[in-house]
Amino acid sequence: MSEINHAFEFSRGRVPLLISMPHAGLRLTPAVEAGLVEQARSLPDTDWHIPRLYDFAAELGASTLAAGYSRFVVDLNRPADDKPLYASATTGLYPSTLFDGQPLFREGLEPSGEERARYLTEIWTPYHRTLAAELARLKREFGYALLFDAHSIASRVPRLFDGRLPDFNLGTNEGASCDLQVAQRLKQVCAAAPHYSHVLNGRFKGGHITRHYGKPADHIHAIQLELAQALYMDEVEPYTYQTSLADPTRLVLRQLLEELLNWGKEHYGR
Repeated sequence: MSEINHAFEFSRGRVPLLISMPHAGLRLTPAVEAGLVEQARSLPDTDWHIPRLYDFAAELGASTLAAGYSRFVVDLNRPADDKPLYASATTGLYPSTLFDGQPLFREGLEPSGEERARYLTEIWTPYHRTLAAELARLKREFGYALLFDAHSIASRVPRLFDGRLPDFNLGTNEGASCDLQVAQRLKQVCAAAPHYSHVLNGRFKGGHITRHYGKPADHIHAIQLELAQALYMDEVEPYTYQTSLADPTRLVLRQLLEELLNWGKEHYGR
């Protein structure tokens, strides 16, 4: 089953794995589009090309859920109450700055509180309702559910982290969002991949989705991957997808998801 609307695109799979892509959206509301500063109009903080990068998910039988709207409208990986997830610099439920710290909106042109309340109701809530319902379905059908939250970011963002970001950044909320064996096995996949660096629970430990839905005691295991964009695209406008870079990266991504599924079969017997 596939479902497409303005808020998200969802495809139901046949294995106990859901791939969430909350920052892949490109749509803007009229109010957001009208207020953006010039340097934001190219949507620089987008998780570019993530649905394309993971388009092998259908072959694996995984369910996928991809955002329709830009994080500049509302950030689907932040809690509805907008409590900060990190002590260091970050962006909120309704971002007011770009990753480099520059204002996102021209002065006096941010969407109104009423407008943003509508984004929470019509964009954030449907995405999370669908995510929660699919995890519940997977758990009913298989006895457990696996959630892989797929992200990417420019490999250098001085305001957010020093130097160059590792290539594969796995996050499990310091081990709280999934079985410890899951993280170790995914780390082993990364370690075996030539020419790539990796880290577990480094600068990115998992956002709201990983932290809220990952409940290993209830047999729901969530892990976030923040991928350095230099591994598959040009990091400058127009953010072109580079097949020569992406293809070897996709092999590692597929190995990660296959290992996740293999762990589930071994651990739960199905």
